[in-house]
Amino acid sequence: MFNLGLPWWELVVRSGVIYIALIAMLRVFGKREIGQFTLFDLVLILLVANAVQPAMTGPDTSLLGGVIIIVTLVAMNRAISLARTRVPFIEGLLESQPTILARDGAWIKPALENEELTVEDAEMALREHGFANVKEVRLAILEADGSISVIPRAAGGAQHRRRRVRIVRRL
Repeated sequence: MFNLGLPWWELVVRSGVIYIALIAMLRVFGKREIGQFTLFDLVLILLVANAVQPAMTGPDTSLLGGVIIIVTLVAMNRAISLARTRVPFIEGLLESQPTILARDGAWIKPALENEELTVEDAEMALREHGFANVKEVRLAILEADGSISVIPRAAGGAQHRRRRVRIVRRL
């Protein structure tokens, strides 16, 4: 139960490499929150978790090995979280920039395509903010966290609260 099948440092290195590889791969998901994952995303995450477990543990099945891996992953998560707030370069690697999807009543087609959004998806987001169509919008911005912020075109118009908008990319 407490006899390691691998040296402790190898468990740390294996866990660290897998953590960094997963962060890099999840970065590909773009500007979506966990709650916005599709069924396909969830299946992918579950399969990846199952696939990387042996890569982290190797032949080790000890309780101590599991504790070492957990401590390593939590420590790396904390270190990256702290580094993000202190090192702009790391923040830039891990967080995407907001994308303007509409300006002055018109969609920006290249921005929609770049974010893999259809006009229908974006119009649904506008309706959830209380706008009938894009002509009522000065700016629609896909934020780094996956939400869409909408600024009305008419000065002094009704204020709309920011709502979470589900971004679903079709396969």
